[in-house]
Amino acid sequence: MLFAALVAILIAYQLWYTDPYVQNVLSLNGDAVRGHAIFQMNCSGCHGIYADGQVGPSLHHVSDHRSRISLIHQVTSGSTPPMPQFQPSEQDMADLLKYLESL
Repeated sequence: MLFAALVAILIAYQLWYTDPYVQNVLSLNGDAVRGHAIFQMNCSGCHGIYADGQVGPSLHHVSDHRSRISLIHQVTSGSTPPMPQFQPSEQDMADLLKYLESL
């Protein structure tokens, strides 16, 4: 059972990694200042203006335990309600990643 779950996770990870959107985001240089502005407009209502958590969890040090691919998936999938699905442009996502990595 555990082995099957691990295989499913690895397959899902491979699919995300080979997704053209993910590949393009990972190839771009993000800008943390622009990422902060994107965060303020789209994320701060739940995660707090300082990303310290409110309805959503604190995002401080989130990149210490979540991969870039996992963060992209988390933002774009909306798979953890009440977080909505969000499809930023590739550059906006790269900027948001850079900001999250700065926390």
